[in-house]
Amino acid sequence: MMTIYKIRQQQPLIHCITNYVVANFTANGLLAIGASPVMADEVSEVEQMTSIASGLLINIGTLNQSKVPAMLAAGKAANKQGVPAVLDPVGVGATSYRQEVIQQLLQQVKFTLIRCNEGELATIAGVEWRAKGVDSGQGNIDTIAVAQEVAKKYDTIVVVTGAVDIVTDGTIVKKVAGGHERMTLVTGSGCLLSALCTAALTVEGEPVANLAELLQTYKQIAEDAERNTAYIGSFQIEILNGLEKYSKG
Repeated sequence: MMTIYKIRQQQPLIHCITNYVVANFTANGLLAIGASPVMADEVSEVEQMTSIASGLLINIGTLNQSKVPAMLAAGKAANKQGVPAVLDPVGVGATSYRQEVIQQLLQQVKFTLIRCNEGELATIAGVEWRAKGVDSGQGNIDTIAVAQEVAKKYDTIVVVTGAVDIVTDGTIVKKVAGGHERMTLVTGSGCLLSALCTAALTVEGEPVANLAELLQTYKQIAEDAERNTAYIGSFQIEILNGLEKYSKG
């Protein structure tokens, strides 16, 4: 049974502390698969919100000084309540502030999953890389080995997305090929994927296998969208359509 179908059956509440650029697309993507999104980042309510959620996503895309305490509070509440927590370290290599925040988060919160691109992985691992804002940038690393190292260090699952996605818990490694590069032209396609991964952690089954299956579905949705559309606006809509279609089995 497909992970995305199991999510629709479960209808999890996903608490997203995410960035304002992608909030709408992320919420609509979760709704398309039958999940319930909530976007709460006020520090005085995040603990309570996380405690009633099925999963927590922390995305640092548009950081500010009021969001960081909320992220830490929500992450600690998730750990206390046994709620899976996902970290999306958007553009962590771009500034020292982002790197400081990610270190705080990794030191104070136990994450079930880190979902990143190669450049973000390299920064977290302390490997040399030329970041390009929130894009992956350029560099040369043994992605699988570094992902395994980070997974073991933080006792977490690492998903690295790219032309070939990698999922590892430090021991098991799964590769997922396919997709289409036009996905990179849709703002928030990676951030939405992090939210979908958060939802995937709420369903029964082996987490690495569930995540790999979700990634394969997402790549299939990208291929379908490319085949069915001429322009990028329609491509974005087709991502949402594909999520609904595949989640219904």
